[in-house]
Amino acid sequence: MKPTARGRFRGSEAANGLAMISPTAIYALLLLAAPLAMIFAYSFMTDGYLQIIPRFQLCNYFGPCHSYKLVDGVMTEAQTYNGVWSDPLAKALMLRSLIISLVVTATTVLLAFPVAYFVSFHVSPSKKSLWLFLITIPFWTSYLIRVFLWKVILGTGGVINTGLMELGIIQEPISWLLYNANSVVITLAHAYAPFAILPIFVALEKIDRSLLEAGRDLGESPFMTFVRVTLPLAMPGVISSVLIVFIPTIGDYVTPLLVGGPEGRMVANLIELSYKKLDNYPLGSAIAISSMGIVVAVSLLFLFLNRRFLKGNKA
Repeated sequence: MKPTARGRFRGSEAANGLAMISPTAIYALLLLAAPLAMIFAYSFMTDGYLQIIPRFQLCNYFGPCHSYKLVDGVMTEAQTYNGVWSDPLAKALMLRSLIISLVVTATTVLLAFPVAYFVSFHVSPSKKSLWLFLITIPFWTSYLIRVFLWKVILGTGGVINTGLMELGIIQEPISWLLYNANSVVITLAHAYAPFAILPIFVALEKIDRSLLEAGRDLGESPFMTFVRVTLPLAMPGVISSVLIVFIPTIGDYVTPLLVGGPEGRMVANLIELSYKKLDNYPLGSAIAISSMGIVVAVSLLFLFLNRRFLKGNKA
């Protein structure tokens, strides 16, 4: 008797593989997909006083919206608020978050590439582990502590201002070092530097050194060899670093709160305000979903440009 298709599948490698990953997949669905689906559903519901009314609406995204409260058993309109894409404050904070995240990403990756290149090409193999160990030292301390340290360094009575005043370079503390977008960029770039260095280092380590020697043997200058050989082969690591830095920084909450000030607030702070202070879960969820959409769009753009870059170099 021939085994059925279901019986053949049960004994196949695919079935065994699914059985192995199913606990992890279920765990991921419960902890990641389910909360995201709930936030997505909340973004289309109606805001009520200390409750969420399960009534579908699009105004949390586009246009004036109404929140309601229960008075003597009757649902009464309480107040009117703007949707995400009709609220100037929400659009300004999303744009600011995108710009800050792009600046942090560019700064971090541009500074991380020389470090990774030096460790990969100029450090002896016996000492590379030591260098990687030193790069990961910032992970030894809490992220919150590192943010507070930058607050101390950049403050009006901090290390930079005190040092410059002691040297006589300035007569009074510099006020623009802290509580603005600049301090957010500096703090985030420092915090995510190891995340950018390690993927680029791994990509550089995978490059066959004979390809570089072949380029030099064919008369290419060191710079052109780097541009035409090293950089394209290291691009997967660069793109990984870009995404690793860009995705979390655009939604960072702690750093803008502690060192950003009014000029450094980002979209995550607005989401927190909508949830906690305004008790408007549908609006907060709509802001969160809109931010995720921006992250997905920019990430796909990075991947598309990377593919075009690699195709152009192969041609």
